Formats: sequence, C-alpha cells, structure tokens
Amino acid sequence: MTRLIAAALLVACTVPAAAASRRPLVPDRFDGTWSVEIITEAGTCDRAYRYPIRIEHGRARFIGAAFTVQGSVAGNGAVRGSISNGMATAVVNGRLGANGFGAGTWVASGSLECRGRWNAERRG
Repeated sequence: MTRLIAAALLVACTVPAAAASRRPLVPDRFDGTWSVEIITEAGTCDRAYRYPIRIEHGRARFIGAAFTVQGSVAGNGAVRGSISNGMATAVVNGRLGANGFGAGTWVASGSLECRGRWNAERRG
C-alpha cells in the first residue's frame, strides 16, 4: 500500500491539473522521460523512491499501478495534481524547468498521512 501511494505520488508530480487544463498547454515543452525521486519527510510512507515518468503533450503516463491521477503541467512548468488509490490521496505541487530539472512538495492523507518533497530530472 505504501509503495502504491509513493508510485502514485511520482505520477502526480508530472500530471495535468484541472485548473491548467482550461488553458492551452505548450505542446512538447516538458515532454519526455523524467526520473522522479520522492522523499518522505514526515509520516508513515517509506523514505524514498525513484521512478521513470513519461510526459506526452503535458500529460504523464505511468504504467502498472492502480490509482487515479488528476492534474497537469502548465505551459510555465507549474505542476498541480492529485492521485488516489481509493484509501489515500496525495496532493502534489511544484514546477518543472526548461533546464531539465524540477522540484516540489506532496502531502498524502487518508489511510496514509505523510508529506515530503520531490525532485525530477529529464532523462530523454
């Protein structure tokens, strides 16, 4: 369960937000493969994870996990999103940069209550 939430947090770091989806996204600006590290700073989630995330036209793709992702990467790189697995939800905020790096914070609530930060690096 803890690993599922952590995996979902990674996706949320790079997915579109409902507020940003009303505006046109800048195509391909942040597209590519990103290596995202999730670090827990407080709570019961495992200490750290690293996963690859693929962004295509401002939307993130993560294959192999059962969770719901909502959010977006805005044209300026702002990341807002949420993920849930039915028992816990994580809210993610931050920014991806044109320089190929990104960072932000996340907070999970529900059956897991923890928070931390994330870092991303474009890999392709």
